[in-house]
Amino acid sequence: MILGLTIPQFTVLHVLISFVGIGAGLVALPAFARGRILPRTNAIFLWFTLLTSLTGFLFPIVAFTPALGTGILSTLILIFAFVAYYGRKLAGRAATVYAVSATAALYLNMFVLVVQSFLKVPALNALAPNGTEPPFAAAQGALLLAAILFGYVAVKASRRRIAT
Repeated sequence: MILGLTIPQFTVLHVLISFVGIGAGLVALPAFARGRILPRTNAIFLWFTLLTSLTGFLFPIVAFTPALGTGILSTLILIFAFVAYYGRKLAGRAATVYAVSATAALYLNMFVLVVQSFLKVPALNALAPNGTEPPFAAAQGALLLAAILFGYVAVKASRRRIAT
């Protein structure tokens, strides 16, 4: 039991929290890249993405795994996003720090979504049962390329914000 829930129930809660964070990030960060700040959506993105990482640490840990490493990395990246957004109010270079850290946090959450999709969705699992096959690599490569391109646009927008 975790927080009074069975592991399957807690897993569903963790996944729902992840989906909320991803959904909010897919709305808030493109708006940020266009120069618009959506305070509520950004808050939902940041807090639910942090909750995703933190609830991940509540699962039984028997050894260091890639999932644990991803959770640690995501939490560390989110510290920068929180400080830039809440502490520095996106002033000056904090806007660039937010653009990079928020993009990286969203990427990591979506990276895990792709991994879990290939593990849990039968049609995807049939294409890449070991997670090392070309369809899996192509999906992760496309996600990484999209994150890099989006991050570039977000950083450019943050620099325009600094200049004004």
